[in-house]
Amino acid sequence: MSFIKATTLDELWVGEKLGVVVLGCPVLLVNVEGTVCAYEDRCRHKGVALSLGKLDGHVLSCSVHGWLYDARTGIGINPESAKLPRFPVRIEGNDVLVDVAEIRDHGEPA
Repeated sequence: MSFIKATTLDELWVGEKLGVVVLGCPVLLVNVEGTVCAYEDRCRHKGVALSLGKLDGHVLSCSVHGWLYDARTGIGINPESAKLPRFPVRIEGNDVLVDVAEIRDHGEPA
């Protein structure tokens, strides 16, 4: 695994989301109740950046057609069949590190 600094905890408070680019990959970071998760920053419906949407508690919504995801798991709420590609995250001190190598190298994260 190759973890790269994406942001800091000072820039991603609890209850916030942030769109960043890591090694050319668009990444959505969410901090839900102190747990940071990273997903590919695009809705599975039309590919719109989810960082443009809304995070309400643990529910992430797309700004265009309102698809809903559980920000803790990336699993679709509406529709339930949707699932966001997820990246491994590691916190080191104040730094939020993300590993995007799998999507960069193979085109689809785990």
